Amino acid sequence: MVGKTDKSYIKEAVDVYTKRLVHYIPFEIQVIPDIKNVKKLSTEQLKQKEGELILNALSSQAELILLDEGGKDFSSKGFSKLLEKKMISGTRQLCFVIGGAYGFSDDVYKKALIKFSLSKMTFSHQMVRMIFVEQLYRAFTIIKGEPYHHE
Repeated sequence: MVGKTDKSYIKEAVDVYTKRLVHYIPFEIQVIPDIKNVKKLSTEQLKQKEGELILNALSSQAELILLDEGGKDFSSKGFSKLLEKKMISGTRQLCFVIGGAYGFSDDVYKKALIKFSLSKMTFSHQMVRMIFVEQLYRAFTIIKGEPYHHE
């Protein structure tokens, strides 16, 4: 994630789902610090600087998946199937990235395995964090056949 969460209620919700997720998988959130002096940078320069930080934070084993408004839409069940397929195929590490306000640099897009969208609607970056971690938790309850998800 680019930038820290400044809303306490969102941070609390993210923490709730993070604690639930560790029962299924090793899971951690890594925050890329906000770029300083952004007013002096163009949008492209900002995306480039954020992109460098994102790519530097990736482990060599990580498969990169971007949360991007222009990405593929998944239902909750479809997302769970993607995760299950990745686990069965032996993928050791997935890295989901929530970018900055202006999206990703070209270098980050080139490195990405998949781009996906949480919705056709636009959410604040703060809200995306909470929604995504809940959807990740939901996906694992679907995979395990637990009663959290209702159809």
